[in-house]
Amino acid sequence: MRAVLPLLLLSACAPPSVAPVVQTANVAADAETVAVKSGDDAADDPAIWRNAANPAASLIVGTDKQAGLYVYGLDGQVRDFNNAGRVNNVDLVETPAGVIVAASDRNNEANAHIALFRLNTQTARLEPNGRVAAGAGEAYGLCLWATPGALTAFIVLKDGAIRQIELDPAKATGRIVRTMKLATQSEGCVVDARTARLYVAEEDVGIWRFDARASGSSTPVKLAAADGKRLVADVEGLAIAAEGAGNGGWLVASSQGDNAYTLYRLADERFARRFRITEGRLGSTQETDGIAVMTGDFGPAFPHGLMVAQDGENRPAQNFKLVDWGKVKSALQLP
Repeated sequence: MRAVLPLLLLSACAPPSVAPVVQTANVAADAETVAVKSGDDAADDPAIWRNAANPAASLIVGTDKQAGLYVYGLDGQVRDFNNAGRVNNVDLVETPAGVIVAASDRNNEANAHIALFRLNTQTARLEPNGRVAAGAGEAYGLCLWATPGALTAFIVLKDGAIRQIELDPAKATGRIVRTMKLATQSEGCVVDARTARLYVAEEDVGIWRFDARASGSSTPVKLAAADGKRLVADVEGLAIAAEGAGNGGWLVASSQGDNAYTLYRLADERFARRFRITEGRLGSTQETDGIAVMTGDFGPAFPHGLMVAQDGENRPAQNFKLVDWGKVKSALQLP
């Protein structure tokens, strides 16, 4: 039987009032991006495009929520910048029509929009493709779900409302097909396309699961509470590290309140491990907003997958840190 890493360390002689300490592993960043040009709270959310033909030439799209969208290479250098204004979260998917990039557009805080782009994978440039109205409210979180013949966006409003929108990128149009609701401020979201499950982070409460299908239930199921130990508010970025067949792999969450990341097994949606990106030659990550994880080969620097995490305390300005996913698995003794 495989040895299991202990999850809770509690001194046998500790008084009953002392809370258990959750073991948290450490990994160091392997690379970092050029900082965004805006100061203060600016960098926010990344998305990863894997170049199947040449994994080392893969790209990262990241938001400067005061100015627009960056495209970075895996060396962290800027390949493109699009002056899209106040865009908060970003996601991308490959479709028969190309790589579609969508960002939550909060240039008008009273009325949410989705900014659409095509990522030209030959030139690494973002090509604007219009804005889709997403109803009243301030756009905050966003994630995409591509299925055969359809592209769906979930836009999370700052007040916890979640709108499901069927997109037509060719016409830059969309149709709201369903609205869901969490009680308080929410942002991060991700879809596990294999199981049609939508995960949403309610910042001070925890992580919820929804049926991603428009015909499914709109009632949320609580996956994890922000308990101050395993998951510390505010909870922001969410990512899927899909592995193996079926629903294998991990849901990764930014435990922003203690500068850590928490993993849940997708097979049973139970807590698994925690880690931090700690001080190394590139520095640690602090107060991470958005994260992205993709398994698979990304070339010599990231042979076992890639994690990208926003660093809220980087100087002179915020940026994104890159970590080989294999290092995370090794540090956490994941199978």
